[in-house]
Amino acid sequence: MRDHTKLRAFILADEVAMLIYQATRRFPKEELYGLASQMKRAAVSIPSNIVEGCARESHVEYFRFLEIAFGSLRELDYQCNLAKRLGYFDKLALPGLEAKIQETGKVLAALLRSLRPLNNLTANSLTS
Repeated sequence: MRDHTKLRAFILADEVAMLIYQATRRFPKEELYGLASQMKRAAVSIPSNIVEGCARESHVEYFRFLEIAFGSLRELDYQCNLAKRLGYFDKLALPGLEAKIQETGKVLAALLRSLRPLNNLTANSLTS
């Protein structure tokens, strides 16, 4: 098992989740069960999938959960862009949130890239 608390990707993803919860508090009431809810779900999914992947013994499963976390991050990035265009964000908080999402994406992508060769070896040994 891996210690998720030592992964920079987890630390950043956790910060993104906190920022999303803070930012969506100011959304219009009609978005409480709409876009705000979707954004919170996607934001929580990112660190949650990193944690779940770290708890797996298999390298293939670890890699897969990191891929799911990355997908959730991309989903959240779109949702933030949509919320921005709809004028739901506090203009002062938005640059910090966008920067944190971008940094998290770079770190998570680099982690996935570093694991990809090992994942290919493991996956190939399973099919041989």
